[in-house]
Amino acid sequence: MKPTLFLLAAGMGSRYGGLKQLDGLGPNGETIMDYSIYDAIQAGFGKIVWVIRKDFEEQFRTQILAKYQHKVPCELCFQALDALPEGFSVPEGRQKPWGTNHAVLMGKDVIKEPFCVINCDDFYNRDAFMVIGKFLSELPEGAKNQYAMVGFRVGNTLSENGTVARGLCSTDAEGHLTTVVERTEIVRCAEDGSNAGAVTEAIRYKDENGKWIEVADNTPVSMNMWGFTPDYFNYSQDEFKAFLSDPKNIENLKAEFFIPLMVNKLINEKTATVKVLDTTSKWFGVTYAADREDTVKRIKKLVNEGVYPNKLF
Repeated sequence: MKPTLFLLAAGMGSRYGGLKQLDGLGPNGETIMDYSIYDAIQAGFGKIVWVIRKDFEEQFRTQILAKYQHKVPCELCFQALDALPEGFSVPEGRQKPWGTNHAVLMGKDVIKEPFCVINCDDFYNRDAFMVIGKFLSELPEGAKNQYAMVGFRVGNTLSENGTVARGLCSTDAEGHLTTVVERTEIVRCAEDGSNAGAVTEAIRYKDENGKWIEVADNTPVSMNMWGFTPDYFNYSQDEFKAFLSDPKNIENLKAEFFIPLMVNKLINEKTATVKVLDTTSKWFGVTYAADREDTVKRIKKLVNEGVYPNKLF
């Protein structure tokens, strides 16, 4: 069974007014999402599913879905603030959605095969889709509890225009994920944090005490590119109920149910394993406004090298 690509796009049209995800960066106005879908099709994915906001559906179908429907089967699902298990209600004053793993849960009725979750506004590059596609397509039928994460090498995920936030990963001897620790300030810099972006400097992150800690260029980091089987939905549903039952998550109107939260729980309980897949892909995106020009140049270079056709769809 061909795997499914599941794009997290519920933030589209809200956080960035739709501009970041729909920004035309390719030679014919292609978006970053267009390249992800093209790469996924090349890597053998058989279906594309998006999770979006319901009030964005008409615009999404006209502006986005129409491009792909004749190329690959497509489906939509919807993330809403009140999409909660029976017996739970939205806390008074809550406006923020429930996070990335709540968005993943919205796909449980339309995804019945192994699937890959990605952000819709990150440029992951072809090799990343090839390695996760291979892993998912080679799983035995009915496989459970065998998940994967594409571990980008941190040196391939930096911005020249400032610090980035990444989940630094640790693995065991078999290459399985043991922990993901979110670090919010990672950059090439000197020991004191100066000369940020200097090519000759080491990669460092700032720890809880404000100290700069060096990490190797090939340290795996999470870019929110996960591979799951459908049993993941059941675990997530149960854990989301536990999340909502915790008073501190209800009192905090911005508390979110994130994917790494769920993954770490399954790893720690030894319920599931998460294979960290190495990739040579160089991530890029538009973390900063100044990144846009560089991203356009990188895409143009890939087109000129024949990696992508001049017009994708």
